[in-house]
Amino acid sequence: MGSNSVLVRGRRIARTRGTLQAMFHTACRRRGLAATTERLYFQWVRRYVRFNGLTHPQDLEADNVREFLSWLATDREVAASTQNQALNALVFLYREVLRVDLEEFDSFVRAKRHRHLPVVLTQLEARLLMGFLTGTAGLVARLLYGSGLRVSEGVQLRVKDIDFDGRMLHLVHTKSGKGRKTLLPERLVAPLHTHLRRVRQIHSQDLVQGHGRAPLPRAFARKSSSAATSWSWQYVFPSVRRSEEDGCRYHVSQSSVQKMVRKAARAAGLTKRVSCHTLRHSFATHLLESGYDIRTVQELLGHADVRTTMIYTHVLGRGHHIRSPLDWEGR
Repeated sequence: MGSNSVLVRGRRIARTRGTLQAMFHTACRRRGLAATTERLYFQWVRRYVRFNGLTHPQDLEADNVREFLSWLATDREVAASTQNQALNALVFLYREVLRVDLEEFDSFVRAKRHRHLPVVLTQLEARLLMGFLTGTAGLVARLLYGSGLRVSEGVQLRVKDIDFDGRMLHLVHTKSGKGRKTLLPERLVAPLHTHLRRVRQIHSQDLVQGHGRAPLPRAFARKSSSAATSWSWQYVFPSVRRSEEDGCRYHVSQSSVQKMVRKAARAAGLTKRVSCHTLRHSFATHLLESGYDIRTVQELLGHADVRTTMIYTHVLGRGHHIRSPLDWEGR
């Protein structure tokens, strides 16, 4: 094994007992990774292992990592962000799970970085779409557009996170892990009150049947186990069914909301590729169009860097006031 292909610095670590997935799960919990990130990362680990003929990662070398990443770029033609995602997953695997330091390497084929502007609805298209969204999915979608939420943030809202008096939402489960506040649309105050009355009835019935628990953050669950049955910790958008595994009532799935939004877009006759994230993009763009400063929009979206928010300045309707030469008089 040549020195330029050695994956570890120093001696190889002994094979750890237990399955790779169990070790991966433990490492993710230790580092506080979101469940969605854990699932995504482990999907890349599985692809990496399959690519190398089901060889255990401890028996693979730096060249194997390079070949896999290059294969993603050349054969699979993935986007640069996708390749970086795979790289991050493998770095986490070796450093946090297997306790191995990767060599500094950058000799794999890099995927081409293409700049894609976000899909944004016009205000008319947004209103048209909302007309075809009803029920729980419709209320979640209105929060995504009206408050600039990610779909994961919308479905994970808890009763305690809504400040009706201050017209604010207190977001805890964010992509960055840092909490933030955003606005609660006035038009959603009454519908949310009506919705929460129905949810509270469901919660009361669950309590009578000896259930009524919502999953809590692990550390807080150990500190205050009684909070699981309190009204304030219940999900705003609970699942129709309780979990058969632990009896808890989790939140509605992101996929169910995504499906309803896509279905509504087709029913509305929209030709754009509409997803839940399109509503967040539209929220930011429409605020900028209305004259709100970019720093305000950055804060509401929870972007750490204003350069991330700047992309919305490129999709503003600047061409609306420009006349095509073909429309000039005398042409």
